Amino acid sequence: MTWIDRGISATPAKGLRQFLTPEQQHAWLEGKEELPDVDERSESLELRFKYAARFEKLLQRPQAGDVLDLLAVYGATSIPIARRTERHYWSVSCLPGSPDKPLARVNASWMELFSLLPDGSDGLRARTILHLSDFTHDGSPEPDHLDRALLESCVDDPDNLTHFFWKADTFGAKIRTAASIRAFLANPRALRAIRRFNLTHMNRGRNAYQASHCYSLADVMVGD
Repeated sequence: MTWIDRGISATPAKGLRQFLTPEQQHAWLEGKEELPDVDERSESLELRFKYAARFEKLLQRPQAGDVLDLLAVYGATSIPIARRTERHYWSVSCLPGSPDKPLARVNASWMELFSLLPDGSDGLRARTILHLSDFTHDGSPEPDHLDRALLESCVDDPDNLTHFFWKADTFGAKIRTAASIRAFLANPRALRAIRRFNLTHMNRGRNAYQASHCYSLADVMVGD
């Protein structure tokens, strides 16, 4: 039994389990299988027009090019069957009205997955939420077991990475500069951790942030 199987046999299928078997999810997690996705996307024209002005405003920001590039990488590598699950099981917000003023944020269920934020006038930083147990010496969720060397090895410059502990088996990594964010997303150990966390929350049920989904940013993430 894998971690994906636990506690689901007696409940109706929800989340990704409606579309993917535990075996398919595990194969994708390990980078052993490319999952077949749909060609046609389900779209809300109301939402597309609602956030079009915010998208145009984002394009005026000096970080816009890096934001779009990094979201394209994230969508291609870190979201399973992104077209089929768009909006209903994951979403991306453009310039959401949060106190930390992110440029873009990806969510699933009730959880933030990945955010891109301004760093000074033209710099960029990212925040990604992960399972702590993917970065501890012994696979436990204990904060004092964090393998800092492993975490720092996921970026090109350890000075560009900090972290914070959150609740249960959860912590956040903060990454400065577009180059270090790209390095983190490309690192096999970090990518597996990102995928595992995203599977956890996409399997929890419908996305709570559907109403803030920005189709213009999603176009970039799903390759349209």
